[in-house]
Amino acid sequence: MSRVLYNEWVDTFADGIYRFALKNTRDSEQAKDLVQDAFEKLWIKKDQIDASKAKAYLFQIVSNALIDRARRAKLSATFREHLSTSDSLVFTESIDLKKTLEQAIAKLPDIQRHVVLLRDYEGYSYDEIGAITSLTEQQVKVYIFRARQTLRSLLVNPELII
Repeated sequence: MSRVLYNEWVDTFADGIYRFALKNTRDSEQAKDLVQDAFEKLWIKKDQIDASKAKAYLFQIVSNALIDRARRAKLSATFREHLSTSDSLVFTESIDLKKTLEQAIAKLPDIQRHVVLLRDYEGYSYDEIGAITSLTEQQVKVYIFRARQTLRSLLVNPELII
């Protein structure tokens, strides 16, 4: 891989990877760090990565880093803070749908949140999500199905989100 191709990948893929990281961390600085780390790892393995799989490789790096962070800390400080403040929120008609949906997504287990964000926010196919998360296509479908069921029940009963 040449520097020109690498720079094109940075220009093309950085925003999508950043959005994915930001949705999972809810911290712009952590998200930026994850993106930078992913591109650093890509550069280190530039000669070993197939050019057609670079985007999936980058998302896999970020996904694995998110899982590692969650395992180490069980819950990141930001997520714990979010949960403690969301307990005091009272659901009213004025809370907009986007905030409610983000809170519902935050309630999902890590793997379900990852696959739903990759599928519904980033538009990846089941095969691509499987490659990113090291899951089979069937496992991806099951996780997405379960995540959507949970989201549906949370959005039908918003008091469960709080």
